[in-house]
Amino acid sequence: MAPVRQGAKLHLPRREMEAQTTITDEVANMVDREEADPSQWYALYTCPRHEKVVVQQIEERRISCFLPLYRSVRRWKDRRKELELALFPGYVFVRIALKDRLRVLQLASVVRFVSCNGHPVPLPESEMDSLMNGLCRGVRAEPHPYLLAGRMVRVRSGPLAGTQGVLVRRKDKFRVVLSLNLIMRSVAVEVDEADIEPC
Repeated sequence: MAPVRQGAKLHLPRREMEAQTTITDEVANMVDREEADPSQWYALYTCPRHEKVVVQQIEERRISCFLPLYRSVRRWKDRRKELELALFPGYVFVRIALKDRLRVLQLASVVRFVSCNGHPVPLPESEMDSLMNGLCRGVRAEPHPYLLAGRMVRVRSGPLAGTQGVLVRRKDKFRVVLSLNLIMRSVAVEVDEADIEPC
């Protein structure tokens, strides 16, 4: 190959130039997205029964997080005890900008973000708002098997107004099963029959 003279232009074949331009554009777009990336809610998968430890570590780093809990009475032969358990076992929710994900992934007991094709997927803001508002206002919730099919209903009034879920009946009470599709988990919430309508 002949040496390139100083001041001479280096000529690349057209295909190589187009490929180089496309790669440069993609890198620039990724940088722009990361710089403009607002904080969003993501689901973290944790080691079993380490949700509270993970939340403590996240809070020490001053990162917003959310661990929905519910109360459950456990009975043994000689005693009974009320426990606070994770509503979604194995998951903690964090609100961060995607560029800061390493701050969370480096924590002990954090396994990974819930992802699609290797990229963390943000949770819909409306789902997180409904869940947080309902639990903060004292809505009684408990884990429920994840449902793919069933009658869809919308809550018309109350703290969960606007929320959609699957209607189930348990004895004489109605419940709406709210599902977070990304992590394939559901939670059952007691509702009054007058507060729901079909979707």
